Amino acid sequence: MPTDVSNNLIIKMKMKHIIYLAVILVIAACGKPKDKKAELAEMKKERAELDKKIIALEKEVGVKAVQAVADVAVQEIIPATFKNYLEVQGRVDAAQNVQVNPEAPGVITNIYVTAGQSVSRGQVLAQLDDKVLRQSISQMRTQLELANTLYRRQKNLWDQKIGTEVQYLTAKSQKEGIERQMGVLRSQQSMYQMKSPISGTVDKMDLKLGQAVSPGMPGITVVNTNNLKVEADVAESYAGRVNQGDEVEVILPDVPDSLSTRVSFTSRVIDPISRSFNVEIKLPARSVYRPNMLAVLRIVDYKVTNAITVPVNSIQKSETADYVFVVEKGKAKRVNVRTGKVSDGKAEILVGLKAGDKVVVSGMQDLNEGEPVKF
Repeated sequence: MPTDVSNNLIIKMKMKHIIYLAVILVIAACGKPKDKKAELAEMKKERAELDKKIIALEKEVGVKAVQAVADVAVQEIIPATFKNYLEVQGRVDAAQNVQVNPEAPGVITNIYVTAGQSVSRGQVLAQLDDKVLRQSISQMRTQLELANTLYRRQKNLWDQKIGTEVQYLTAKSQKEGIERQMGVLRSQQSMYQMKSPISGTVDKMDLKLGQAVSPGMPGITVVNTNNLKVEADVAESYAGRVNQGDEVEVILPDVPDSLSTRVSFTSRVIDPISRSFNVEIKLPARSVYRPNMLAVLRIVDYKVTNAITVPVNSIQKSETADYVFVVEKGKAKRVNVRTGKVSDGKAEILVGLKAGDKVVVSGMQDLNEGEPVKF
Protein backbone atom coordinates (compact mmCIF):
# COMPACT_ATOMS: atom_id res chain seq x y z
CA MET A 1 0.00 0.00 0.00
CA PRO A 2 1.35 3.52 -0.82
CA THR A 3 2.31 5.68 2.17
CA ASP A 4 1.63 9.36 2.74
CA VAL A 5 5.34 10.02 2.26
CA SER A 6 5.25 8.39 -1.18
CA ASN A 7 2.19 10.38 -2.22
CA ASN A 8 3.74 13.60 -1.04
CA LEU A 9 6.90 12.75 -2.92
CA ILE A 10 4.95 12.23 -6.14
CA ILE A 11 3.05 15.48 -5.69
CA LYS A 12 6.31 17.36 -5.07
CA MET A 13 7.86 15.85 -8.21
CA LYS A 14 4.86 16.93 -10.32
CA MET A 15 4.89 20.42 -8.80
CA LYS A 16 8.61 20.63 -9.49
CA HIS A 17 7.86 19.66 -13.12
CA ILE A 18 5.32 22.44 -13.47
CA ILE A 19 7.54 25.05 -11.81
CA TYR A 20 10.48 24.01 -13.95
CA LEU A 21 8.45 24.48 -17.15
CA ALA A 22 7.21 27.86 -15.94
CA VAL A 23 10.76 29.05 -15.21
CA ILE A 24 11.89 27.97 -18.66
CA LEU A 25 9.03 29.91 -20.25
CA VAL A 26 9.86 33.06 -18.25
CA ILE A 27 13.55 32.84 -19.12
CA ALA A 28 12.70 32.28 -22.75
CA ALA A 29 10.41 35.31 -22.72
CA CYS A 30 12.98 37.59 -21.04
CA GLY A 31 16.12 36.39 -22.77
CA LYS A 32 17.36 36.75 -26.27
CA PRO A 33 15.24 35.34 -29.09
CA LYS A 34 15.95 31.66 -29.74
CA ASP A 35 15.07 29.17 -32.42
CA LYS A 36 11.46 28.20 -31.59
CA LYS A 37 11.75 24.66 -32.97
CA ALA A 38 14.91 23.95 -31.01
CA GLU A 39 13.36 25.40 -27.87
CA LEU A 40 10.28 23.23 -28.25
CA ALA A 41 12.32 20.08 -28.84
CA GLU A 42 14.41 20.78 -25.75
CA MET A 43 11.30 21.28 -23.57
CA LYS A 44 9.69 18.04 -24.84
CA LYS A 45 12.89 16.16 -24.08
CA GLU A 46 13.02 17.50 -20.54
CA ARG A 47 9.31 16.68 -20.00
CA ALA A 48 9.79 13.14 -21.29
CA GLU A 49 12.68 12.55 -18.90
CA LEU A 50 10.61 13.91 -16.02
CA ASP A 51 7.65 11.68 -16.95
CA LYS A 52 9.90 8.62 -16.93
CA LYS A 53 11.11 9.48 -13.45
CA ILE A 54 7.51 9.92 -12.22
CA ILE A 55 6.43 6.57 -13.69
CA ALA A 56 9.45 4.80 -12.20
CA LEU A 57 8.73 6.33 -8.80
CA GLU A 58 5.07 5.35 -8.98
CA LYS A 59 6.04 1.73 -9.67
CA GLU A 60 8.54 1.86 -6.85
CA VAL A 61 6.00 3.04 -4.28
CA GLY A 62 3.17 0.83 -5.70
CA VAL A 63 0.82 3.47 -7.12
CA LYS A 64 -1.36 2.00 -9.93
CA ALA A 65 -2.93 4.07 -12.67
CA VAL A 66 -6.76 3.98 -12.70
CA GLN A 67 -7.99 2.32 -15.92
CA ALA A 68 -10.82 4.15 -17.70
CA VAL A 69 -14.23 2.40 -18.02
CA ALA A 70 -16.23 2.95 -21.21
CA ASP A 71 -19.90 3.88 -20.87
CA VAL A 72 -21.99 1.88 -23.41
CA ALA A 73 -25.51 0.67 -24.12
CA VAL A 74 -26.16 -3.00 -24.80
CA GLN A 75 -28.99 -5.10 -26.21
CA GLU A 76 -29.48 -8.76 -25.34
CA ILE A 77 -30.03 -11.08 -28.29
CA ILE A 78 -33.56 -12.53 -28.24
CA PRO A 79 -34.48 -14.67 -31.27
CA ALA A 80 -37.57 -13.36 -33.10
CA THR A 81 -39.27 -13.51 -36.48
CA PHE A 82 -37.39 -11.52 -39.12
CA LYS A 83 -39.14 -10.24 -42.25
CA ASN A 84 -37.70 -8.57 -45.31
CA TYR A 85 -40.03 -6.31 -47.27
CA LEU A 86 -40.27 -5.43 -50.95
CA GLU A 87 -41.79 -1.95 -51.20
CA VAL A 88 -43.67 -0.91 -54.34
CA GLN A 89 -46.13 1.85 -55.16
CA GLY A 90 -49.61 1.12 -56.45
CA ARG A 91 -53.08 2.63 -56.68
CA VAL A 92 -56.57 1.80 -55.54
CA ASP A 93 -58.87 0.58 -58.28
CA ALA A 94 -62.49 -0.54 -58.35
CA ALA A 95 -63.05 -4.10 -59.48
CA GLN A 96 -66.41 -2.87 -60.79
CA ASN A 97 -65.96 0.54 -62.40
CA VAL A 98 -68.04 0.83 -65.56
CA GLN A 99 -68.93 3.47 -68.10
CA VAL A 100 -72.60 3.20 -69.09
CA ASN A 101 -72.75 4.39 -72.72
CA PRO A 102 -75.73 4.61 -75.12
CA GLU A 103 -76.21 1.57 -77.33
CA ALA A 104 -78.17 3.40 -80.03
CA PRO A 105 -78.14 6.93 -81.49
CA GLY A 106 -80.81 9.26 -80.20
CA VAL A 107 -81.77 12.22 -78.05
CA ILE A 108 -81.85 12.12 -74.23
CA THR A 109 -85.46 12.55 -73.09
CA ASN A 110 -85.13 11.61 -69.38
CA ILE A 111 -82.37 11.29 -66.80
CA TYR A 112 -83.44 9.39 -63.69
CA VAL A 113 -80.32 9.61 -61.49
CA THR A 114 -77.79 12.17 -60.28
CA ALA A 115 -74.10 11.96 -59.35
CA GLY A 116 -73.60 10.38 -55.93
CA GLN A 117 -76.85 8.40 -56.07
CA SER A 118 -76.85 4.69 -55.28
CA VAL A 119 -78.23 2.46 -58.03
CA SER A 120 -78.95 -1.25 -58.39
CA ARG A 121 -78.10 -3.63 -61.17
CA GLY A 122 -80.50 -3.31 -64.12
CA GLN A 123 -81.85 0.06 -63.01
CA VAL A 124 -82.68 2.50 -65.85
CA LEU A 125 -80.43 5.55 -65.57
CA ALA A 126 -81.49 7.53 -68.65
CA GLN A 127 -83.98 7.27 -71.53
CA LEU A 128 -83.41 8.03 -75.24
CA ASP A 129 -86.18 9.04 -77.61
CA ASP A 130 -87.80 5.79 -78.85
CA LYS A 131 -91.08 7.21 -80.23
CA VAL A 132 -90.75 5.53 -83.63
CA LEU A 133 -90.07 2.16 -82.04
CA ARG A 134 -93.02 2.52 -79.69
CA GLN A 135 -95.29 3.19 -82.66
CA SER A 136 -93.95 0.13 -84.46
CA ILE A 137 -94.48 -1.99 -81.36
CA SER A 138 -98.04 -0.72 -81.04
CA GLN A 139 -98.80 -1.72 -84.62
CA MET A 140 -97.12 -5.07 -84.15
CA ARG A 141 -99.14 -5.66 -80.98
CA THR A 142 -102.38 -5.21 -82.98
CA GLN A 143 -101.20 -7.69 -85.58
CA LEU A 144 -100.19 -10.13 -82.85
CA GLU A 145 -103.63 -9.94 -81.24
CA LEU A 146 -105.26 -10.76 -84.58
CA ALA A 147 -102.80 -13.60 -85.22
CA ASN A 148 -103.45 -15.04 -81.75
CA THR A 149 -107.23 -14.95 -82.36
CA LEU A 150 -106.94 -16.68 -85.71
CA TYR A 151 -104.60 -19.26 -84.25
CA ARG A 152 -106.91 -20.12 -81.35
CA ARG A 153 -109.92 -20.51 -83.65
CA GLN A 154 -108.01 -22.61 -86.13
CA LYS A 155 -106.68 -24.77 -83.30
CA ASN A 156 -110.18 -25.36 -81.94
CA LEU A 157 -111.36 -26.41 -85.38
CA TRP A 158 -108.36 -28.68 -85.85
CA ASP A 159 -108.98 -30.26 -82.44
CA GLN A 160 -112.51 -31.06 -83.69
CA LYS A 161 -111.07 -32.51 -86.90
CA ILE A 162 -112.53 -29.61 -88.86
CA GLY A 163 -110.44 -27.94 -91.54
CA THR A 164 -107.04 -28.96 -92.83
CA GLU A 165 -103.71 -29.29 -91.11
CA VAL A 166 -102.25 -26.72 -93.50
CA GLN A 167 -104.71 -24.08 -92.27
CA TYR A 168 -103.76 -24.84 -88.65
CA LEU A 169 -100.01 -24.75 -89.34
CA THR A 170 -100.32 -21.51 -91.32
CA ALA A 171 -102.13 -19.75 -88.46
CA LYS A 172 -99.55 -21.02 -85.98
CA SER A 173 -96.64 -19.89 -88.16
CA GLN A 174 -98.09 -16.41 -88.62
CA LYS A 175 -98.58 -16.02 -84.85
CA GLU A 176 -95.05 -17.20 -84.04
CA GLY A 177 -93.54 -15.00 -86.75
CA ILE A 178 -95.22 -11.89 -85.35
CA GLU A 179 -94.08 -12.84 -81.83
CA ARG A 180 -90.48 -13.03 -83.04
CA GLN A 181 -90.80 -9.63 -84.73
CA MET A 182 -92.24 -8.24 -81.50
CA GLY A 183 -89.24 -9.64 -79.61
CA VAL A 184 -86.84 -7.94 -82.01
CA LEU A 185 -88.63 -4.60 -81.57
CA ARG A 186 -88.56 -4.89 -77.79
CA SER A 187 -84.83 -5.69 -77.90
CA GLN A 188 -84.28 -2.61 -80.02
CA GLN A 189 -86.40 -0.57 -77.61
CA SER A 190 -84.24 -1.70 -74.65
CA MET A 191 -81.19 -0.23 -76.43
CA TYR A 192 -82.76 3.19 -75.91
CA GLN A 193 -82.65 2.68 -72.15
CA MET A 194 -79.30 3.17 -70.42
CA LYS A 195 -79.23 0.58 -67.62
CA SER A 196 -76.63 0.04 -64.92
CA PRO A 197 -74.88 -3.35 -65.29
CA ILE A 198 -73.77 -3.30 -61.62
CA SER A 199 -74.93 -2.12 -58.23
CA GLY A 200 -72.99 0.88 -57.02
CA THR A 201 -72.85 4.66 -56.96
CA VAL A 202 -73.15 7.13 -59.83
CA ASP A 203 -69.70 8.72 -59.82
CA LYS A 204 -69.97 10.90 -62.91
CA MET A 205 -72.80 12.20 -65.10
CA ASP A 206 -71.84 13.39 -68.59
CA LEU A 207 -75.36 13.58 -70.08
CA LYS A 208 -77.88 16.41 -70.38
CA LEU A 209 -81.55 16.49 -71.37
CA GLY A 210 -82.01 17.05 -75.10
CA GLN A 211 -78.44 16.00 -75.86
CA ALA A 212 -77.93 13.96 -79.01
CA VAL A 213 -75.82 10.90 -78.27
CA SER A 214 -74.47 7.91 -80.11
CA PRO A 215 -72.73 4.64 -79.18
CA GLY A 216 -69.25 5.13 -77.77
CA MET A 217 -69.87 8.61 -76.38
CA PRO A 218 -69.10 9.25 -72.66
CA GLY A 219 -72.16 8.57 -70.58
CA ILE A 220 -72.61 7.72 -66.90
CA THR A 221 -69.90 6.28 -64.64
CA VAL A 222 -71.01 3.78 -61.99
CA VAL A 223 -68.56 2.54 -59.35
CA ASN A 224 -68.98 -0.19 -56.77
CA THR A 225 -66.92 1.21 -53.87
CA ASN A 226 -67.59 -1.91 -51.82
CA ASN A 227 -65.37 -3.95 -54.13
CA LEU A 228 -61.99 -2.19 -54.27
CA LYS A 229 -58.48 -3.49 -54.81
CA VAL A 230 -54.89 -2.22 -54.99
CA GLU A 231 -52.94 -2.82 -58.17
CA ALA A 232 -49.17 -2.47 -58.54
CA ASP A 233 -46.43 -3.42 -60.99
CA VAL A 234 -43.48 -5.41 -59.61
CA ALA A 235 -40.13 -5.65 -61.38
CA GLU A 236 -39.38 -8.87 -63.26
CA SER A 237 -36.39 -9.59 -60.99
CA TYR A 238 -38.79 -10.33 -58.10
CA ALA A 239 -40.88 -12.85 -60.08
CA GLY A 240 -39.56 -15.77 -58.02
CA ARG A 241 -40.01 -14.02 -54.67
CA VAL A 242 -43.54 -12.60 -54.87
CA ASN A 243 -46.43 -15.06 -55.02
CA GLN A 244 -50.14 -15.21 -54.43
CA GLY A 245 -50.86 -15.54 -50.72
CA ASP A 246 -47.74 -13.66 -49.53
CA GLU A 247 -48.13 -11.37 -46.52
CA VAL A 248 -48.42 -7.70 -47.42
CA GLU A 249 -48.86 -4.44 -45.57
CA VAL A 250 -50.98 -1.88 -47.45
CA ILE A 251 -50.34 1.76 -46.52
CA LEU A 252 -52.65 4.53 -47.76
CA PRO A 253 -50.85 7.74 -46.78
CA ASP A 254 -53.63 10.11 -47.86
CA VAL A 255 -56.26 8.64 -45.52
CA PRO A 256 -54.07 7.84 -43.51
CA ASP A 257 -54.63 4.14 -42.92
CA SER A 258 -52.86 0.80 -43.16
CA LEU A 259 -53.83 -2.85 -42.99
CA SER A 260 -52.17 -6.26 -43.07
CA THR A 261 -53.53 -8.75 -45.59
CA ARG A 262 -52.30 -11.10 -48.33
CA VAL A 263 -51.61 -10.86 -52.05
CA SER A 264 -54.81 -11.97 -53.79
CA PHE A 265 -53.44 -12.24 -57.34
CA THR A 266 -50.11 -12.27 -59.19
CA SER A 267 -49.91 -12.16 -62.96
CA ARG A 268 -48.12 -15.04 -64.66
CA VAL A 269 -47.19 -12.89 -67.66
CA ILE A 270 -44.29 -10.40 -67.79
CA ASP A 271 -45.08 -7.18 -69.61
CA PRO A 272 -42.60 -7.01 -72.52
CA ILE A 273 -42.32 -3.20 -72.36
CA SER A 274 -42.07 -2.44 -68.63
CA ARG A 275 -40.51 -5.85 -67.76
CA SER A 276 -42.85 -6.12 -64.78
CA PHE A 277 -45.82 -8.19 -63.62
CA ASN A 278 -49.07 -7.17 -61.95
CA VAL A 279 -50.16 -7.89 -58.38
CA GLU A 280 -53.54 -7.25 -56.79
CA ILE A 281 -54.67 -6.98 -53.18
CA LYS A 282 -58.34 -6.89 -52.25
CA LEU A 283 -59.44 -4.14 -49.86
CA PRO A 284 -62.22 -4.26 -47.28
CA ALA A 285 -65.25 -1.98 -47.74
CA ARG A 286 -64.41 1.33 -46.10
CA SER A 287 -65.92 4.69 -46.96
CA VAL A 288 -62.53 6.46 -46.90
CA TYR A 289 -61.10 4.33 -49.72
CA ARG A 290 -61.47 5.79 -53.20
CA PRO A 291 -60.42 4.63 -56.67
CA ASN A 292 -57.06 5.98 -57.95
CA MET A 293 -55.88 6.72 -54.40
CA LEU A 294 -52.12 6.25 -53.87
CA ALA A 295 -51.10 3.09 -52.00
CA VAL A 296 -47.75 1.72 -50.82
CA LEU A 297 -47.31 -2.05 -50.66
CA ARG A 298 -44.76 -3.70 -48.37
CA ILE A 299 -44.71 -7.32 -49.55
CA VAL A 300 -42.96 -9.89 -47.34
CA ASP A 301 -40.55 -11.64 -49.72
CA TYR A 302 -38.33 -13.24 -47.03
CA LYS A 303 -39.26 -14.55 -43.57
CA VAL A 304 -37.30 -16.45 -40.90
CA THR A 305 -38.53 -17.50 -37.46
CA ASN A 306 -36.17 -17.45 -34.45
CA ALA A 307 -33.71 -15.22 -36.31
CA ILE A 308 -30.74 -13.49 -34.64
CA THR A 309 -30.86 -9.77 -35.41
CA VAL A 310 -29.00 -6.65 -34.27
CA PRO A 311 -29.38 -2.95 -35.07
CA VAL A 312 -27.56 -2.08 -38.28
CA ASN A 313 -25.58 0.73 -36.63
CA SER A 314 -24.04 -1.70 -34.12
CA ILE A 315 -22.10 -3.47 -36.90
CA GLN A 316 -18.55 -2.22 -37.48
CA LYS A 317 -16.49 -2.87 -40.59
CA SER A 318 -12.85 -3.70 -41.02
CA GLU A 319 -10.72 -4.71 -43.98
CA THR A 320 -11.19 -8.39 -43.20
CA ALA A 321 -14.69 -8.76 -41.75
CA ASP A 322 -17.75 -7.19 -40.20
CA TYR A 323 -17.80 -7.31 -36.41
CA VAL A 324 -19.69 -6.28 -33.28
CA PHE A 325 -18.69 -5.82 -29.67
CA VAL A 326 -20.29 -7.99 -27.01
CA VAL A 327 -19.92 -7.64 -23.27
CA GLU A 328 -18.41 -10.60 -21.39
CA LYS A 329 -17.43 -10.38 -17.70
CA GLY A 330 -17.60 -6.61 -17.80
CA LYS A 331 -15.25 -6.25 -20.77
CA ALA A 332 -15.68 -5.60 -24.46
CA LYS A 333 -15.09 -8.52 -26.79
CA ARG A 334 -14.85 -8.23 -30.54
CA VAL A 335 -16.85 -10.86 -32.48
CA ASN A 336 -16.73 -11.28 -36.25
CA VAL A 337 -20.16 -11.79 -37.83
CA ARG A 338 -21.67 -12.69 -41.18
CA THR A 339 -24.80 -10.76 -42.02
CA GLY A 340 -27.84 -11.63 -44.13
CA LYS A 341 -30.66 -9.34 -45.18
CA VAL A 342 -31.34 -5.91 -43.71
CA SER A 343 -34.84 -4.60 -43.02
CA ASP A 344 -36.39 -1.86 -40.85
CA GLY A 345 -33.01 -0.93 -39.36
CA LYS A 346 -32.18 -4.49 -38.32
CA ALA A 347 -29.61 -6.85 -39.82
CA GLU A 348 -29.96 -10.62 -39.81
CA ILE A 349 -26.89 -12.33 -38.28
CA LEU A 350 -26.15 -15.67 -39.92
CA VAL A 351 -22.89 -16.51 -38.10
CA GLY A 352 -21.18 -15.15 -34.99
CA LEU A 353 -23.85 -14.50 -32.35
CA LYS A 354 -26.24 -16.57 -30.25
CA ALA A 355 -29.23 -16.00 -28.04
CA GLY A 356 -28.34 -14.24 -24.78
CA ASP A 357 -25.30 -12.37 -26.12
CA LYS A 358 -25.17 -8.74 -25.00
CA VAL A 359 -24.32 -6.64 -28.05
CA VAL A 360 -23.03 -3.10 -27.68
CA VAL A 361 -25.40 -0.84 -29.62
CA SER A 362 -24.12 2.57 -28.48
CA GLY A 363 -20.70 3.88 -27.53
CA MET A 364 -18.75 1.31 -29.56
CA GLN A 365 -17.00 3.78 -31.89
CA ASP A 366 -13.89 4.21 -29.70
CA LEU A 367 -14.14 0.87 -27.93
CA ASN A 368 -11.18 -1.50 -27.85
CA GLU A 369 -10.88 -5.26 -27.32
CA GLY A 370 -10.76 -6.09 -23.58
CA GLU A 371 -11.67 -2.58 -22.44
CA PRO A 372 -13.81 -2.46 -19.24
CA VAL A 373 -17.36 -1.25 -19.88
CA LYS A 374 -20.42 -0.30 -17.89
CA PHE A 375 -24.03 -0.12 -19.02
